[in-house]
Amino acid sequence: MPDQENIVISKKKFDTVIFDLDGVVTKTMSTHAVAWKKAFDEFLAQYNDSGKATKPFDIETDYMIYVDGKPRLEGIKSFLASRNIHLPQGDPHDAPGFTSIHALGNLKNGYFLEQIKKQGVEVYQSTLEFIRKLKAQGIKTGIISSSKNCALILDNAGLAEMFEVRVDGVDLAKLNIRGKPAPDMFLEAARQMKVVPSRAVVIEDAVSGVEAAKAGKFGLVIGIARLDSKAELLKYGAHVVVNDAAEIAVSAQDGAGQKPPELGSALEKFDEIKKLARSKSIAVFLD
Repeated sequence: MPDQENIVISKKKFDTVIFDLDGVVTKTMSTHAVAWKKAFDEFLAQYNDSGKATKPFDIETDYMIYVDGKPRLEGIKSFLASRNIHLPQGDPHDAPGFTSIHALGNLKNGYFLEQIKKQGVEVYQSTLEFIRKLKAQGIKTGIISSSKNCALILDNAGLAEMFEVRVDGVDLAKLNIRGKPAPDMFLEAARQMKVVPSRAVVIEDAVSGVEAAKAGKFGLVIGIARLDSKAELLKYGAHVVVNDAAEIAVSAQDGAGQKPPELGSALEKFDEIKKLARSKSIAVFLD
């Protein structure tokens, strides 16, 4: 494993890097947290009216422990269990509300989508630059998210074409695979990219995510400590932890150990080209 001060991704060692979405690529973690708090606190307010008082949802502690990185329904079950509350599973089509796990999940999702429509999606530019450097060296990129809104978020942020593979909450249900801390989502992304786990890097900000990557025996698990969570990320399986993707280097060496010639990359101007191309027909010329 690389030293904490010398984290370098090279094509010689790794074929792909798999990113978590929220908190690693996009700044939607706080949007999720606010939506969770609003939904849970509304539920707990009516629950407290029944005479069974319990403390409100705490973003600083409850979010990271019970819901961060987990599929929506698992997050709800985990948090409610911490308050010794149990709800029926219900049906995916339940109206948003407090009658079931699905109803509460639909309520939270509605609040989340409201915020996305109002505020849009902000991207970590350092992560975007890191992805461009990986692609310039021929290293594949994949993305995973427990959210069923992953495609919507990527489209909103203009990032859909930056990843060869996406495995998200929709795939969890369709493929009947387990969410984090099970390694299934990461393993499915690696399978789709035809890469063995030992040749893949996982970048995660959630404890459940690094735990999943460790269980999947991925070659390098990098934690991003957005919320001063370095100790926890290391404890649950991260090989190294950084504060930002800017701390991770990409080797400019090819397989023979020679530095390739300095060539301009269209990826550096990807956003600009995309805007210019919206109303035009594209022709691609290959030498």
